[in-house]
Amino acid sequence: MKKYWYKALLAGLFVIAFNQSCSDLEENLYDQIKADSFFKTDEEFIAALGAAYTGLYSFAGNGGYHNLQEVASDEAMIPQRGGDWYDGGVWLNAHRAEFNPADGPLNGAWGFLFGGVNTCNRLIFTFNKLINDGSVDPALATPFISELRTLRALWYLWLIDGFGNVPIVDKFDVPTGFAPANAPRAEVYAFIEKELNESVPNLPKVKNASTYARINYYTGKAIQAKLYLNAQVYKGAPEWDKAAAAADEIINSGQYSLEANYFANFNSNNAGSNENIFVIPYDAVNAEGFNLVQSTLHYVSQETFELRDQPWNGYCSLAEFYNSYEDADARKGVRDNQAIRGNFLAGKQYKSNGKDQLQDGTADDPDGPGVVFTPEINAHFPNCYRQAGVRVGKWEFPLKSTPALNNDFSLFRYADILLVKAEALWRKSPGDATALALVNQIRTRAAVAPFTALTADNLLAERGGEMFFEGWRRSDLIRFGKYDQARQWKPASQPCKQLWPIPRAQLDANKSLKQNPCY
Repeated sequence: MKKYWYKALLAGLFVIAFNQSCSDLEENLYDQIKADSFFKTDEEFIAALGAAYTGLYSFAGNGGYHNLQEVASDEAMIPQRGGDWYDGGVWLNAHRAEFNPADGPLNGAWGFLFGGVNTCNRLIFTFNKLINDGSVDPALATPFISELRTLRALWYLWLIDGFGNVPIVDKFDVPTGFAPANAPRAEVYAFIEKELNESVPNLPKVKNASTYARINYYTGKAIQAKLYLNAQVYKGAPEWDKAAAAADEIINSGQYSLEANYFANFNSNNAGSNENIFVIPYDAVNAEGFNLVQSTLHYVSQETFELRDQPWNGYCSLAEFYNSYEDADARKGVRDNQAIRGNFLAGKQYKSNGKDQLQDGTADDPDGPGVVFTPEINAHFPNCYRQAGVRVGKWEFPLKSTPALNNDFSLFRYADILLVKAEALWRKSPGDATALALVNQIRTRAAVAPFTALTADNLLAERGGEMFFEGWRRSDLIRFGKYDQARQWKPASQPCKQLWPIPRAQLDANKSLKQNPCY
């Protein structure tokens, strides 16, 4: 499946030199393409789509949008370990919900998201111009325009979730000096909903190699399901029925199913997972960007996995979240036994032979030089022990890995869709039997006892247990009314801190933008 998509991406990059500026139209994309020799077949359109997807590769990289979502939740943090990972306090701010508009990762996330929007706008403009000029058949081009509009809606789903009140930019042919103002969050919601309602029906109900890592009908429904699940937060009114209906279209299609082994979804070669609805097809050679192996493991974990490069000893989880898993939960892993896959690496760590304990050669941790990943974290800053915090072990780290992993990253996964439907039904009727049965499907696979009833606490906990480090936890905490509460290393915060500030660099560049409340 990956091979098919790499060919399309490389073809697209060969044909078109893409420019990331949304106001510089001198290098017009349309002017670089000879319509009489291109855009005559599906394959040629797919090749041109490549740039719309390559922007996603920055999603899960260190310091990227995904990491910002995670560190701003209760399931992950980056403590300051002496001289390491202070980074101007940006990760401390993120975890405490005390963002500074000048924090670099915020501006990086804004640029990442609007860069994706701009590329979609550019291609939509190009395809529409070719249609209007009579250069291509509208029937051939329209499905690809719908694909781009749906992908653009995904970029906006992330924007509305993180920043809330953002400009709606749906055109590429804008004048020099274009400075769009913020739209209210509810207006952004309405824009996303309209785009999906108009575009998703035109997408193929096909799941095969040609649609792998591309937007298809079911990806569109997954985006809708997430939009409607969070409607109360985004626009102030719930849409539980619509969330359940969108999830049902995926469930009832028969195209997706739970993997018998949870970790099959996160293996190094996971393209065949039946749970993959939409993925970023990372590759250690052809599509780099997923460097979790570097950002979470201890420096000397290089000896555990025989890694090419030394890791950075950054991201870890917290004791309360780690302990929320039952010990029998197959997703948790086994402390002191790295041979058993788990969402976490915890306890004593060993060399690749599984016998000799790793030694970090320092005396700054209280348990001596032997490396032990403790769930307990002694301090957020400035001197967190270098061994403190269980590490993210959810994705397979093969021996001799390079910093770029080969695992595809699932942005929308079937298990999540089951939980979306369950929550929507439960919100309407807390005693709903179907909702309970859906959640217990997930728990049965994890080898833990089924729930006898759903509550807000156990449903949120189950979402956390299943979806750990997949980028949804912050949104879940907000939706369940937990985000503002005090927790370890985070004081109680005002509801307006649920949104990130508009980055200072963007306010300086665009005087039409207004800062979010609280900042």
